[in-house]
Amino acid sequence: MGTGLAAALRGLRVTVLAPGSAPQPPAAGELDARVYAISPGNAAFLQQLGAWRAIPPERVCAVHAMYVFGDDGARIDFDAYRAGVAELAWIVEDSVLQAALAASAGPGLFMRAEVEGIDFEAEAAHVRLRDGRVLKAALVVGADGAQSFVRSMAGIAVDESGYEQTAVVANFACARPHRNAAWQWLQGGPVLALLPLPGQRVSMVWSLPRAQAERVARLDAEVLCAEVEAASRGKLGRFSLISPTRSFPLRRLRSRRLVQPRVALAGDAAHVIHVLAGQGLNLGLQDARALAAVLLAREPVRDLGDLGLLRRYERGRAEPLAAMDAVVHGLYRLFEAPGRTSARFRNAGLNLTDRLAVVKNLLMREAMR
Repeated sequence: MGTGLAAALRGLRVTVLAPGSAPQPPAAGELDARVYAISPGNAAFLQQLGAWRAIPPERVCAVHAMYVFGDDGARIDFDAYRAGVAELAWIVEDSVLQAALAASAGPGLFMRAEVEGIDFEAEAAHVRLRDGRVLKAALVVGADGAQSFVRSMAGIAVDESGYEQTAVVANFACARPHRNAAWQWLQGGPVLALLPLPGQRVSMVWSLPRAQAERVARLDAEVLCAEVEAASRGKLGRFSLISPTRSFPLRRLRSRRLVQPRVALAGDAAHVIHVLAGQGLNLGLQDARALAAVLLAREPVRDLGDLGLLRRYERGRAEPLAAMDAVVHGLYRLFEAPGRTSARFRNAGLNLTDRLAVVKNLLMREAMR
């Protein structure tokens, strides 16, 4: 996220501080188990930065359709052709995207350093490094993840809660072609998603209760494939595991402020939502787009760290972030609710939405920003 913002801020003096070196592309033949669904709006943003052309064509896959199944026979289908668009999203591996962003940002941007503290003062922010150096900056952007050190140093409070779920991710070769379609099964709390990869391969994101996720993550390849085949109702035939499984806990996080004098938050440092909508990274890239636009359009005499300037960014992001958080959290609560009455209600709603073309197109347009 920080790299994307840095690439968007060409013309300003920007340094990305990270404990490691700049991201590198994966070795030939390696396939990252963690992938992202990039919206067309953000793909266009990456194109403007020059990052999109740095992604090898064989490492990105367009999504032309999406099929979502409820837990009682209901379903809703999304189709790019019927919506009058070229694609609904693009699937890209995490490591491939990070390397492309680093390449587009240019050399000399990254500084390998560990931050010991940050002092936010009236005239500037002073970033203290472990090696004794002190960097002076007009603005510090916290794009350093859900456990943001920058957010902590700025004293910005968060509202946070766990979903008691863990996402298990892995990649598979499948016997049947996916035809550039994404698949999702809402399983009464757990959510299984299969996202298309180049060739006859898919990436799995399976959100499960913690104990169940730990069990699934420990399964040997053959047993895991059999369980995913059964959970996906055989839609893509037999599976073969082609990457190690990974897992990460799911949480909900909302920073109470996005800005303070000389500091702004973006990405997971500012907000974390459930993975069921696949919108986490898209929200972060939208943050980068909005913050870059505000900073680059500032008045010539305006300080980059001025609170009045930064509040333009905060105001612009308030409604989209609140809306997406409410929708995703509401969907999670709706599909985890026990009982036949709840099941009938949510599945009837899914079927009804599928029949309302106007509503479906609105949902698609919002997800494609």
